[in-house]
Amino acid sequence: MMILRPRFLSPSAAAHPEPSRISSSSSASRRRGRRRPRHPTSKPPSSSPSPPPPPQPDLRRLTSRIVDLTRRRQLSQIMDEVDAARRRGLDRGGAGAGLNTIVMNAVLEACVRCGDVDLALRLFDEMRLPGGCGVDGVSYGVLLKGLGIARRIDAAFEILESIEKDSSIGSPWLSPHLICGFLNALIEAGDMRRANALVARFRQVLYEGHSVLLYNLLMKGYIKSNFPLGALTVKDEILRQGLKPDRLTYNTIISACVKSAEIDMAIRFLEDMKEEANRDNNPELLPDAVTYTTLLKGLGNSRDLYSVLKIVVEMKSAPISIDRTAYTAMVDALLACGAINGALCIFGEIIKQAGNNKDLRPKPHLYLSIMRAFATIGDLDMVKRLNKRMWPDSVGSISRSAKQEADELLMEAAINNNQVAVKVETLSGFTNSLLRPHIVLDDPVEKYMVPFQETQPLHADLILDDVVMRFFEDPVVPIVDDWGSCVGIVHRHDCTKMDAPLLSMSRGPPLCVPTSTSVEHVIDLLLREKSQMVVVVKRGNMYEGSYTSSSRPLGVFSLAILWKFTVDASDIDGVGAS
Repeated sequence: MMILRPRFLSPSAAAHPEPSRISSSSSASRRRGRRRPRHPTSKPPSSSPSPPPPPQPDLRRLTSRIVDLTRRRQLSQIMDEVDAARRRGLDRGGAGAGLNTIVMNAVLEACVRCGDVDLALRLFDEMRLPGGCGVDGVSYGVLLKGLGIARRIDAAFEILESIEKDSSIGSPWLSPHLICGFLNALIEAGDMRRANALVARFRQVLYEGHSVLLYNLLMKGYIKSNFPLGALTVKDEILRQGLKPDRLTYNTIISACVKSAEIDMAIRFLEDMKEEANRDNNPELLPDAVTYTTLLKGLGNSRDLYSVLKIVVEMKSAPISIDRTAYTAMVDALLACGAINGALCIFGEIIKQAGNNKDLRPKPHLYLSIMRAFATIGDLDMVKRLNKRMWPDSVGSISRSAKQEADELLMEAAINNNQVAVKVETLSGFTNSLLRPHIVLDDPVEKYMVPFQETQPLHADLILDDVVMRFFEDPVVPIVDDWGSCVGIVHRHDCTKMDAPLLSMSRGPPLCVPTSTSVEHVIDLLLREKSQMVVVVKRGNMYEGSYTSSSRPLGVFSLAILWKFTVDASDIDGVGAS
């Protein structure tokens, strides 16, 4: 029969209990001997006090620093600071180089978190050497977890067998907690075959605690695998062992049902959970925010609006704390069911409560979800408002992809509303204004064109130096010949020679479209040809192409003209034109 050592009992402390008692009694006698002198002229004793012990590094601060650097995955910085602490300990004459097992366990955890298991093994070997700081159960647990993550299963089993035979340095206790760390690493990797083998190998140790922790881990493993409903067989095993499922057990089972799209089964387990909690008078078994959030995800995927509303009402009446994640799940489920107004009501509730609780401030994901819904129905005004408020009201950083998606949703809303303003704004570079779209894509261009004579065309033979001020006012100007026919269009940035005629700086014959052409096609033509103006002609059999003498110009259509229709400058931010 194997005799297990107490986990926290050091062999050296058990073999020599007397020195600490003697030390404490001598300290007490010294405290009793310290009395204030009766006269201020009393002389101090002749014997000089012994020098104070060399100062040790602040190990608590060093451990906190290692934990902080571990979160940032800065393993090289951790090793540099640990080496510096060792050197300081050696220079001051500190025993064990000034570092203890707690500090080195934190370093082992950093190595495992950063994926350097080889370094963790080397440090572990240094710790258990005669001159090292020693190892304990935490050291073995961290190392087993690292070996499981690195899929070095054989090495991990060798360590477990040495612990079982009581031949490991540090005399660790083969506890369920120690094995569950290794088991969890296997489950996270989705290796259920080795996880089940580990359970079978150390079944006696794992079951001696009569805890559902092991079964909860196994259920999580089935959820990560391709057989989530295997978690139900684990629940049956829990009942056969005479154990009672806890809240985590039910949450895991409900998550398995949701992943398998078995929503009715998930609802039944929710009812069983509440019934058992009321029967045993156990409030710790009642559903929490995680339970309801998991269910909302499944109900949203199944488009069951009635059940979603029922769960939302139940959450608000239950004695639970509804956090940002739970509120976000409500909105997502309502949006998935097409209940945009209901989602907007929950969103308004979040914004209202976030005034008193900053932890409820929504993330950009929530704004984008609502913007997608309104963009689908073409509600440009609401998409625009949400896009404007996402920047100051959301919490966390807004990624580049989120910014790009917000711009695309503005365009999608405008197009779905049969409006083109956002499309023109995005593709032509007008990105710093609020839109007032008034142009419909299917309308003929004749409805929005400007009569040709109102554009005040210039003669093609004029020298640029004589009319250069015109191009400071207009970015593009049509030019005509002696018969009044449009022979070209001159763009401002093409005007490079002051002594040259305008005709030499035009881009050839102008782009022409008939009056019946749709606005959408005209805009696509302008953007594709990288031009800013087209000439509208009367010929009905002409769709686009070069200008001919038989196609008399009736008007022009340009991006600048379009912008005058789509943006009312006096309405932007409530500031009138100056």
